[in-house]
Amino acid sequence: MADRNNPVVLDTARAEWAADGLTTDQSSGLKVLRQTYQLLAMTLLFSAAVAVTAMTLGLPRPGLLVTLGGFFGLLFLTQYLRNSAWGLVSVFALTGFMGYTLGPILALYSGLPNGSQIIATAFGTTAIAFVGLSIYARSAKTPDMMKFGSFLTIGILTAFVLGLVAFFFQMPALSLAVSGLFVLLMCGLIMWQTQAIVNGGETNYIITTVTLFVSIYNLFTSLLHLLGFMGGDD
Repeated sequence: MADRNNPVVLDTARAEWAADGLTTDQSSGLKVLRQTYQLLAMTLLFSAAVAVTAMTLGLPRPGLLVTLGGFFGLLFLTQYLRNSAWGLVSVFALTGFMGYTLGPILALYSGLPNGSQIIATAFGTTAIAFVGLSIYARSAKTPDMMKFGSFLTIGILTAFVLGLVAFFFQMPALSLAVSGLFVLLMCGLIMWQTQAIVNGGETNYIITTVTLFVSIYNLFTSLLHLLGFMGGDD
């Protein structure tokens, strides 16, 4: 087997990447992107299975403190273990927990007269948006999303705080506005993370998987809220 650290081998690889119009960072980024999509697909399937199980069994929705504590606790654990094999275990623990929190939500919407249609529409819209945004983010004519990283961070934190305000003070209009804001922010985050991977700005596929998973989760639940409101859900 050829030594990948051999200068001759590296120069040959760089020449092949250059012939394909790719820089070294971009070639490495495409490898991370493939790894991310593979892990993302597995976590989405696992989370969906947990969500369906929770919905079928009628498991109760965890309270706000349990939801936030479980999410941020597992998120920080995944961040800490991102460079070890235990990081994969933590990813599935996090996505499985999020699937559990989704189960009671799906049960709530499925009880509406047009609940199945709302869920299917939210799911289809989320899938189309993710695929479309991912492809667009990799196109040559796409605006550089990397400069919007700080804007997205501030926007997400602001939307999160506003969501808590809407929850504690029972403000349906604000809650609806927050859902609309999250749709826009999650679309931007999907594009930002995809470009960060492709351009070599993020090389850890565990972290990129978590970012994209959370984006998809929030996009889906926000669309559920918006479609439920338009469909007569208060």
